Amino acid sequence: MKHLFILLLCIPLWGMAQQKGGDYVCPPCGPCDTIVYHKPGVCPHCGMTLVLRDSTTASQQSPLSICFYLYNGTEVLDFAGPLEVFSYAGFKIFTVGKTKAPVTVQGVLKVNPDYSIQDAPPADIFAIFGGDDDVAADDPEVISWIKSRDAGTKIYFSVCTGAFVLGRAGLLDNLTVTTFHNSIRSLQKAVPSAKVMDNVRYVDNGRVITTAGISAGIDGALHLVAKLKGEAEALRIARHMEYDKYIPGQGLVVKH
Repeated sequence: MKHLFILLLCIPLWGMAQQKGGDYVCPPCGPCDTIVYHKPGVCPHCGMTLVLRDSTTASQQSPLSICFYLYNGTEVLDFAGPLEVFSYAGFKIFTVGKTKAPVTVQGVLKVNPDYSIQDAPPADIFAIFGGDDDVAADDPEVISWIKSRDAGTKIYFSVCTGAFVLGRAGLLDNLTVTTFHNSIRSLQKAVPSAKVMDNVRYVDNGRVITTAGISAGIDGALHLVAKLKGEAEALRIARHMEYDKYIPGQGLVVKH
């Protein structure tokens, strides 16, 4: 009888111990986020390392949001490379055009923006890309819209000649920045107070990150992921993308 009593006491404790093992899920990245696993490992769908479900609750409720502004003539890889990085990092990405009409990028691919500048929601990060950048830089409505969102924008991110758009909005004044290698002198002329660097993949000023041309946007995006979520996460994403060019610290981080 005594042994039975002890056994009955132990059963609930054993059940609690089993529960402490926890449920595992994929970090926020897409449809596979909702699948629950009962032991650690790797998500078979996306390849991300599984984490305890409780540890992802906060990030799933409020993932970092990124506004990708697209205009006619945007370079495809300028935005598609960083989009790949940020999506694997679990950020909430949405696209904005001046209107909701399809945007033709690289002259061949049509993209339907999620929002126009009239109804776009706020975002933690504003991203702008190169190409026919004067389409956006020389548009007073677009520049005014970018300025109007400044109070709610935590980070600015430009790729290639997208820096000219940030420059026109007054966001590069007195900063150290970079852009496409053939546009270094032009950006220096456009923003005389800035120090425009050559031969650097990206420049991080804290709130403003500018990258060199096209593929350098991937390096800048991985750097931003490392800054916000840790270097291990950036390296994991680079491996998943089979992007072997990424080297941590290859850009310039300006100390303030």
